Amino acid sequence: MNDAVSIARDLIRCPSVTPADAGALGVLENILKATGFEVHRVTFSEPGTADIDNLYARIGNQAPHISFAGHTDVVPPGDENAWSHGAFSGEVKDGLLYGRGAVDMKGGIACSVAAVLEYLAANGGKPRGSISFLITGDEEDVALNGTIKLLKWVADRGEQPDHCVLGEPSNVEVLGDCIKIGRRGSQSGTLYVDGIQGHVAYPQRAANPVPDISRLIVALSDEPLDHGSAQFQASNLEFTSVDVGNTANNVIPGQARAKFNIRFNDNHTHQSLRQLVEQRVAKAAGNWMRARVVWEPSNADVFVTRPGAFTDLAVAAIEEVTGRKPELSTSGGTSDARFISHYCPVIEFGLVGQTMHQIDERTPVSDLEKLTKIYRRLLDRYFA
Repeated sequence: MNDAVSIARDLIRCPSVTPADAGALGVLENILKATGFEVHRVTFSEPGTADIDNLYARIGNQAPHISFAGHTDVVPPGDENAWSHGAFSGEVKDGLLYGRGAVDMKGGIACSVAAVLEYLAANGGKPRGSISFLITGDEEDVALNGTIKLLKWVADRGEQPDHCVLGEPSNVEVLGDCIKIGRRGSQSGTLYVDGIQGHVAYPQRAANPVPDISRLIVALSDEPLDHGSAQFQASNLEFTSVDVGNTANNVIPGQARAKFNIRFNDNHTHQSLRQLVEQRVAKAAGNWMRARVVWEPSNADVFVTRPGAFTDLAVAAIEEVTGRKPELSTSGGTSDARFISHYCPVIEFGLVGQTMHQIDERTPVSDLEKLTKIYRRLLDRYFA
């Protein structure tokens, strides 16, 4: 059965917790090959990381070329005994499909595949252009051996999609309420303040870094990084942990450190953002604190797909099926769309994300059916 529910159930029953594939890409490979797609399985490696299996499939060799992207890897299920239905059962109960990945994002992939099969069946088995699938297995982890390398592999073959739909769970409350047209960038770092270790009874012989790092945390948290932009909300810096590594209550620690993450908009680049934070640290530290920032590598760049013909086409397809005109949003975390945006305009539209990563992750069967119809209408409009 090649309807969305059947495909989603087959995918969910593969326990593809990153980096394991567990047969998920094989499910897609078998379906797509039988429909006439040229399918490639490509494995990428990186020192210190697990090898990742990826899939690229294409039918047609002319423009326009639309691609559906996604990931079959999922986060761990947590306590499987806490699930009311098996985490990898793909069980349907009371109109809901249960299982890890039902929402994020095996359900979205299943809908795109089902919609493409319907479109091809109605058009003599061939698109009026090209359709491809870019499916990875490491989006939920470090994202080093998946989409970023698969896109380059495709480009090295002389291929590049004109537009892409990423089936991430973009909707907030109900299907049709939101299209993601961009994402803020992400940058993490650690703030270090060095002091002088000593006995708490003799503070004059020590230099306590705890009050100093507290002042710097307040200074960095209180001053806005910006006030937003035309397409994005304001950037924000959030401290996520503070530690001194001290197990004794009678010792002044020699160092304090605080981890933070910044979600930034198109007012900044990674480089300009780092410079801004370092300048603020230096200003707040003055001449008496020994403070520095150590930055972590990041491949999470800010991007935006400007509203235009492609977004209008998607909005029309969604409104036609759901009766709702979706918001064009840039909210939320990062996704593999940040890599795709370097090659072509990309939008994110999938299921409702309320239960993703939770115990009893689930989606209404009716949403799977509607999302399939939306993707089918999008294809009809795209190749019209």
